[in-house]
Amino acid sequence: MTTVLIIVGVVVLAAIAGWLLLRGRATGGAGLKRRFGPEYDRVLARHQGDAKLAEQELEERVKRHGSIGGQPLSAEARERYTARWTRVQERFVDAPEDAVAEAGDLLDELSRERGFPEAGSAEERAEALSVHHATRVDAYRRVHAARDGSGGTEELRQTLVEAHGLFDALLGKRTAEPAERGRTTDMRKQHHAKGSVTS
Repeated sequence: MTTVLIIVGVVVLAAIAGWLLLRGRATGGAGLKRRFGPEYDRVLARHQGDAKLAEQELEERVKRHGSIGGQPLSAEARERYTARWTRVQERFVDAPEDAVAEAGDLLDELSRERGFPEAGSAEERAEALSVHHATRVDAYRRVHAARDGSGGTEELRQTLVEAHGLFDALLGKRTAEPAERGRTTDMRKQHHAKGSVTS
């Protein structure tokens, strides 16, 4: 009698585990869509609409980078990074391309200090960042893509504004300070005052 009860218990547990596994697979895509947002659509497009391949790639990213906890920054480090970002914004007025390139370097350095792994390419780092900053990772790609100097001033300004959002997220800020947000508007005003035009 005891043996029968044990067998029945094992069968019931196996059935429950199977049901949970199937349920997890059924909702896995929806969970990945919620987690990755626009990054999900980007990966899906790269796999020519094959949701299974796209979700396998995203699940692999979570396995590789999901445990990154974000190394804490000291108050001194936060002040140092904030001061450097301010200099990037100020430099934009006279040298937009150089400022955006410097912003890319700064994001690389800050992400490494926060615990993201060394990467062989900007895209490898973008994949790691996408696990934790999916809604902002495109700004990282745009900053690095802008290094070729093909964008106009207004496009570069917008790229820097978006990169600022990722910078704040990596720094641990929820939103930019009003004074910081005002600086991006000032960049545009100063450019117009100097007679700069968007190419």
